[in-house]
Amino acid sequence: MTKAIVIEGLSKRYGDKRAVDGLDLVIGEGECFALLGPNGAGKTTTVEILEGFRQRDAGDVRVLGEDPGVVSNPRGRRGRASRAEWLDRIGIVLQGSGGLDLLTPREALSSTALAYSRPRPVEEVIAAVGLEEKADQRIAGLSGGQRRRLDVALGIIGRPELLFLDEPTTGFDPKARRDFWGLIASLRHDGTTILLTTHYLDEAEHLADRVGVVAAGRLLALDTPENLGGRAGQDATVTWEEGGRRHSFVTARPTRAVADLTARLATADGEVPELTVTRPSLEDTYLSLIAPHVVVGDDVEGVKGEGMQRDDLQVTAGRPSGGSTRHTEPGRATNGVTR
Repeated sequence: MTKAIVIEGLSKRYGDKRAVDGLDLVIGEGECFALLGPNGAGKTTTVEILEGFRQRDAGDVRVLGEDPGVVSNPRGRRGRASRAEWLDRIGIVLQGSGGLDLLTPREALSSTALAYSRPRPVEEVIAAVGLEEKADQRIAGLSGGQRRRLDVALGIIGRPELLFLDEPTTGFDPKARRDFWGLIASLRHDGTTILLTTHYLDEAEHLADRVGVVAAGRLLALDTPENLGGRAGQDATVTWEEGGRRHSFVTARPTRAVADLTARLATADGEVPELTVTRPSLEDTYLSLIAPHVVVGDDVEGVKGEGMQRDDLQVTAGRPSGGSTRHTEPGRATNGVTR
């Protein structure tokens, strides 16, 4: 397997809080990988380190063969690739396209496309995210869901080899989510590597080749959604109705159990009353994994660290780049835009 992302012993602290604690992970080229975990689990910190927006305390990280902590730092020594060359190969879907309010989606995407060596056609991207009817409306007038679609469009316009998707379908209606899933399938078909963070477990189950569950900065589980969700190998619960009461039992051989029940209880139409067969879902497994690690109010990922931050980006023609920001209140920033 050719490796798009390699993480070995990654650690990051904020004061006495350890946000990432010796994380090891490899993501292959062309893979769609979903990173799941509760607030404060270390997801955001890990992804920001991979994107070059945070410096790590320890461990080794390679993204498309480069150390993001080196190549993304304009004041540090250069990696084998220049910063511009590295950014040309990745796409980042940020939580909010700040600073673009006076532009239209078509203008923002057209300007952003100029920053990349092999951009997608603007009209193709507009159609892919369902913004055809809003393409020439000022971004300031878009709804929250429409602005989120624009965030996704800005992330994929450069035809990236590696795409970071941070809660990409927040604000999407069910149809828009399904359309977006189709877009991701198309990107995967083209060989794009995708790192997805999402709170929609059905989304991870539908899109991801593999799922990693993190909590307290550690990787708790790593497998395919099917295996992690228990569809392969775990016992099933068989439930049915008999004599006006619900009955159930757990078995490793549900097919045999259903056959026995059918032979004994089937009605004239051949059905067993209220018969269901269930296995633990991905959600069941996920909740059981994170339960011991969830502490209300313990969110170390909200702490500001050193160096360039996601919230401290200057959006240049819709494309993230390091730069100063005009702060409006502690912990928040207003991103600028140059065309």
